[in-house]
Amino acid sequence: MVRVWKYGDHVNTDLMISGRYLDDYDISSLAEHAMEDIDAEFVDRVEAGDIIVAGRNFGCGSSREQAPAVLKEKGVGAVFARSTARIFHRNAINIGLPVLISQDACQLLESGDEVELDISSGTLIRSRDNLRMEFEPLPEYLMKILDKGGLIPYMREMLSE
Repeated sequence: MVRVWKYGDHVNTDLMISGRYLDDYDISSLAEHAMEDIDAEFVDRVEAGDIIVAGRNFGCGSSREQAPAVLKEKGVGAVFARSTARIFHRNAINIGLPVLISQDACQLLESGDEVELDISSGTLIRSRDNLRMEFEPLPEYLMKILDKGGLIPYMREMLSE
């Protein structure tokens, strides 16, 4: 079981990690400020595997790679949104953070809900009532990248074969 952290539309990368911290290049130090401008409790209460559920245009704004990196560093297991900014989506996949599109998750889940997530089968089950939500699984080639922990580890393995 993992917990849901729900946010609205247009959560930009500056809200995920403020530009005022970007003179620090240590991702674990940066992660201690993840989401603080939108949710002061997130950094201290998020647990490994928890998911973020958001509205439209999640990850809009600047193309900073640190935004998905701090979420992954804090243990976020996946992001679900109605839609995402293309560059955020790709940056997340590149570092091994699954980003999924699900209208049902965005409409039916609330902060604090506990869910079971199976990315490979495309299912999400809310524990309080066993409500089953389905989403489009990621293509096999993206699952391979995620399984290796991101694009660089995936490419290293591909090139060593």
